[in-house]
Amino acid sequence: MAFSSTITATFVAGSKRIAFGTFTNASGDTGGDITTGLAVVDAMWLQYSGTAVVADAPVINETFPLTTAVTIVTVDNADGYWIAIGR
Repeated sequence: MAFSSTITATFVAGSKRIAFGTFTNASGDTGGDITTGLAVVDAMWLQYSGTAVVADAPVINETFPLTTAVTIVTVDNADGYWIAIGR
């Protein structure tokens, strides 16, 4: 299984849209592209899930604002959550 991401929900807050979901890495995977469902992504936050501490934080390998998928880099085999704000 490769990197994958899902959209859990989206909603409108004022003039912005907010989307959030999860990402999953298989063994040997260290990130991939998250498709947020937003036309433009102005900001995004990432957080690992699980019961163990992960030494390195996930990072976004992009410059905002974005009009495409958001590329992230993670440690090997780490899963987590994401939230994005945009239009």
